Formats: sequence, structure tokens, C-alpha cells
Amino acid sequence: MKHRLMFYTTSPSGGGAERVWVVLASELARRGHDVTMVFDFDAEENRAFLGPEVKVVVIGRGHARSLWALTRLLRRLAPDLLVTAIGGSDIKGLLAALPRRRRLVVGSYHGYLANESGLFGALHFRFAKLWTWMAATTVCVSDGLRRDVVERWGALADRCVRIYNPIAVVGADPTLDAAALAAREPIVMGVGRLVEVKGFLFLVRAFARMRETTAKLVILGQGPQHDAILAEAARLGVADRVILPGYVAAPWTWYARARCFALSSRVEAFGNVVVEALAHGLPVVATPCDGPREILCDPALGVVSPLDDEQAFAAALDAALARPGDPRPRMARAADFSVTAAGDRYEALFDRLLAPPSR
Repeated sequence: MKHRLMFYTTSPSGGGAERVWVVLASELARRGHDVTMVFDFDAEENRAFLGPEVKVVVIGRGHARSLWALTRLLRRLAPDLLVTAIGGSDIKGLLAALPRRRRLVVGSYHGYLANESGLFGALHFRFAKLWTWMAATTVCVSDGLRRDVVERWGALADRCVRIYNPIAVVGADPTLDAAALAAREPIVMGVGRLVEVKGFLFLVRAFARMRETTAKLVILGQGPQHDAILAEAARLGVADRVILPGYVAAPWTWYARARCFALSSRVEAFGNVVVEALAHGLPVVATPCDGPREILCDPALGVVSPLDDEQAFAAALDAALARPGDPRPRMARAADFSVTAAGDRYEALFDRLLAPPSR
């Protein structure tokens, strides 16, 4: 079945949820669906992932303005489904669809309340029961996130499904072997917005405890904790080995140099960067967040280390650098989260939602 689909999120900016929506919209357009991508405002960070088959509409900043514009656009284009991501976009999508008088919206949760900022992000959780009742269905990007939304916030369980994120892998070397990985410079790599919930101050403290004193810590991303991270590195005497390149449009150039990957988040609903690291063959050391625990389902993929235990995390990083192991099982696991696999799951979901009612 080919459908008219409208995807809506804030912008194609540098966030993980934004990239997921751009990648997914492009995959479904490539399969022959009529796909329109709607943004409040444009941005360059994830534009390269937007396929040429996708029609793009920018409706303008401001909640009132974008809600009015989205309502008019729904009336004019009459899509079969409106697929929304990020709290404000989910809520505005549901409100804009009310005049249609049918459950038109496929909403989504991509993170926990701790990952949200602003009023709409909080309302997305505090009124989860209402939003999931209004929507045709709501996608959660991990089993742990679905459990949180249902059990803690009261979302309707029969209206929530789990579909893992599609991860577009760029620049991975399928010929990488254990010897080549072990021969790399001892670089520990992290990626994420430099905010408290990502735990990068903890990562710096764990890094300072490592026995491997020639190792370097490279954290890609930007955010308000930039200066605090550098100050902590200086306090611990490792400032010369902690590198913050900022936002990097082509992070695969660093994946190709690193020997292991660290995820230090306090909460993580899925962990796109964990899949990216596996796709590049890197062993992962992660805190026990729901998404990474679901991804790292085998010891060959990486280690889940206790939360707030700097010494344990440091020991796991030392072990990963000393024996990075075979990249092939990691690459195979990353394939479970391919764009094609996610496209199949979303396509099956849309077919089910739009199937004619049986007699």
C-alpha cells in the first residue's frame, strides 16, 4: 500500500530525533510513498540526509503561527497520516488534526522527561494518557522508554508500540579487523550535546582514573557544559588529553580513528551513537540506560558499567583499549537497526493503521 504521509518536527537540526525523522521520511519516500516533510524552521545539520523525493514545507517559528499553518496544511494536503516527533510537535500535530475528526496522528517519544526542556516537553509526559488516546498510535524508541511512558506517566499501553530508531551509517569500513582496530591510537570517543544528562563530567572523572595515561578523550558536540568539562579536565590534570572539537558534521572521521566508544548518559532512551559506534566496529562502554542495555545484548558488543562508579567505568575503558576485540559482531548487531529494517517496521505499522476495516 502506498500512502500520503506528512512528517512534522521542529527542524532538521543536529538532534537525534530530528535526524531519525529526516532519515525515515526519506526512506519511505524512496519506497514510493508520497511524503511531505514539515519543519517550523530550516537548518543545515541533517539536511544531507533528506532524500530528493521528499517535499519540504517550512511553516514558520512560534507555536501559535506554526499550529495555524499546520492546521491549514493538513486541510489542503489531506495526508493519510501525520507522523510527529518531539514534544511540541507532537502536541501541535494532535491539535491541528482535531478538525479532521479521526485519529490521524502517529506520535512518538524519543527521550525521557529528563531529556526535555520547555513547557511542551513537560506537557508531553504529564498528559501522556490524553495524547496517546488522541493519537492513532504512539511510537516509543525502546522497550524501556515505552515502559516509562506507560507505567510512570499513564499512557495507554494498547496505543503504544516500540520501534527502534533507523540509523544511517556513513563511512564505516567493512574490512576492519581486530588487528587494525587494536593498532589505532588509544582514543576514547564520546558524542552528544554537552548537557548534564549526558554525564560528560562523570566521563572526564572516569577518564582521569584510567591506567592508560597515553589515552585521549574526544567528545563531539556542543552545549552549555563546554567550559565546565574543560575546567574539570584541568582540575584533574588531564586537560592536555581531553579534546572538544564541537559539533562535527562528519563524525565518522572520528569513529574511524577511535579505539573504543563511551556513553556516559544518566538516561538514554535509545542511543543512536551507540549503534553508530558498533557500525564502525568499536567496543562500547556504557552506563546502564534502557536503550544502550537493549542494544548491547552480548558481551562481544561492549560493557554496561554501574552508574556513578568512576573506577568501574575507568577499568572498563582500560580493558576496551587494551583488548578492543573483533569488530564483526558489532557491525552485525548495528545492522539490526538499519534504515531498511526500521522502514519495514514503520511501513507495516502504517499499513495496519490504514487497512480497511474488516467486516
